Amino acid sequence: MMKALSSLPIALPYNVRFLTVVVLIILLPLAGCTTRPPAAEAAGKIKVGIVFDIGGKDDRSFNSAAWEGVKRARKELPVIVRDAEPGDPTSIEPALRAFAQFGYDLIIGVGFAQGPIIEQVAADYPKTHFAIVDFVVDKPNVAGLVFKEHEGSFLVGMIAASTTKTNTLGFVGGMDIPLIHKFLTGYEEGAKYVNPNIRVIPNFVGITDAAWNNPGKGRELANSQIEQGADIVFQAAGNSGLGVFDAAEGYKRFAIGVDSNQNWIKPGFVLTSMVKRVDNAVFSVVKDLVEGKFKGGPHVYGLDNDGVGYAIDDYNKALIPQAVIEKIEQAKRDIISGRIKVTDAMAK
Repeated sequence: MMKALSSLPIALPYNVRFLTVVVLIILLPLAGCTTRPPAAEAAGKIKVGIVFDIGGKDDRSFNSAAWEGVKRARKELPVIVRDAEPGDPTSIEPALRAFAQFGYDLIIGVGFAQGPIIEQVAADYPKTHFAIVDFVVDKPNVAGLVFKEHEGSFLVGMIAASTTKTNTLGFVGGMDIPLIHKFLTGYEEGAKYVNPNIRVIPNFVGITDAAWNNPGKGRELANSQIEQGADIVFQAAGNSGLGVFDAAEGYKRFAIGVDSNQNWIKPGFVLTSMVKRVDNAVFSVVKDLVEGKFKGGPHVYGLDNDGVGYAIDDYNKALIPQAVIEKIEQAKRDIISGRIKVTDAMAK
């Protein structure tokens, strides 16, 4: 339903856009994303609303991981879950406000781009609990779910450097922002930890939100890197990263997935995935609210609490020798203990 709102003129005044969203939410209860559950269904249950970024909950990456977290909460906890998939950035704030107006107990925003919006909405609804992925809002009713992406990226960089035959690696980022530079910096440091002379070629899809939804550009950049000698390309690009997988398959090279375990997308061509456990973080914040333990402020997830890591499963276990896994696990322990310092590109 929310995707349909992308056809509305952006020039509409805010109050008209908000009213339109609320009216559609009320009139289309069968669309699967209504914010107001039936009274009988909601009785005695916490109401949780989640607003995805424009990639949508089926992006097989970041949003999908958040969706898995709320689905688990719906299965295991006494909660009602409703979701909204804005078709464009202008629909995000109306969706958040609609959930708040209908009295939801917890409203989750997926993605750093929603941070400033949630900051405003949370100020207007101080008794409502909010959570935002990849952003910290300095308000007691907002939990910021943030991750040490650089630590997980360090480990997949080690795996790439231990596997490459050309000593050249690629990196395709989505939007050229500090958050994605955390992935790149960790990846480079992990690769150079194995081989100081290794070469890493970085490129970014773009500088606007559209950078997350351009698989064609992702493939073009990966093709170029492979043609320059890269035989493994790590993507941190949302839907655009699907193009990187296509390039890896086309050239018979390896890609590295991100956020969710993406090893299954192109079996035999995905070396591993840098897993960012958005699902665990989202589930935890819902569970905290149910148990009366909700706390605002930053909630940090790294290697020490399984917030990030790398994926080994039936799709890729034959691609990485056990000796390499043992080295990666030792490096993981050394990062947790502080013996290995990984640069956080966003640290002040």
